[in-house]
Amino acid sequence: MTGFLIDLDGTMYSGTRPLEHAAEFIETLQKRNIPYLFVTNNSSRRPEEVAEHLQRITRIQASHEDVYTSSQTAARFIADQNQGKRVYMIGERGLELALKEAGLELIKEGDGDIPDFVVSGIDREFTYSKLETAVGYILSGARYILTNPDHLLPNERGYSPGAGSLGGAIRTATQTEPVIIGKPSPIIMEYAIEKMGLPAKDIWVVGDNLRTDICGGAAAGCRTALVRTGVAATHDIDAAVHQLGIKPDQICDHLMELTRLLP
Repeated sequence: MTGFLIDLDGTMYSGTRPLEHAAEFIETLQKRNIPYLFVTNNSSRRPEEVAEHLQRITRIQASHEDVYTSSQTAARFIADQNQGKRVYMIGERGLELALKEAGLELIKEGDGDIPDFVVSGIDREFTYSKLETAVGYILSGARYILTNPDHLLPNERGYSPGAGSLGGAIRTATQTEPVIIGKPSPIIMEYAIEKMGLPAKDIWVVGDNLRTDICGGAAAGCRTALVRTGVAATHDIDAAVHQLGIKPDQICDHLMELTRLLP
């Protein structure tokens, strides 16, 4: 059986604008009972909110079970470490709830001892005070977790800074490399493959970003398809392939071209 791990931002939609043929492709998968999972580096929304956003923009039927986020992955990864449960978070509601649902304790600045982990994601209320607190905790021994390395996020206006840009400030100040959770990290890919329940070789990873989606899929042993939307629409794909040394198994202009891969 063939399955699909599908990116959202830049692949299904861009900000609040649906991308051509994206909904049609998902409806085709649904009609043929082909398994799929939306895998997103976005850490700001709960899976339920991601599904609602997807439905509102594309009009396809989606539920929280169809979505796997970097926040869910980060929470599970931290819980699996058995290295303590106290976490200082820089992020938004989606990350906060995922951490709490995993049984982790969120602390604020000055809440007693040094936390076991500092985890950072996208935070549109990021401040110097938050940066200073995170840096202090990491330099004092907290383990640093970054939800995803995305420097830019596509939207209807163009691009906005992503979690990787904020994480860059923390990394520079601490001279500490974080554990990266989101694509292209094998961590989110391995958990998503496990959730899908298929061998990696039978799964296609689909996305618009060569550096995250395609590199992540290739590293996990999946087949990969790059869609010329989102980031790929503005980048020189041949130059990027040469620079990264990773070539997608398929390159297509829109998602419906992938129906030729269906059994």
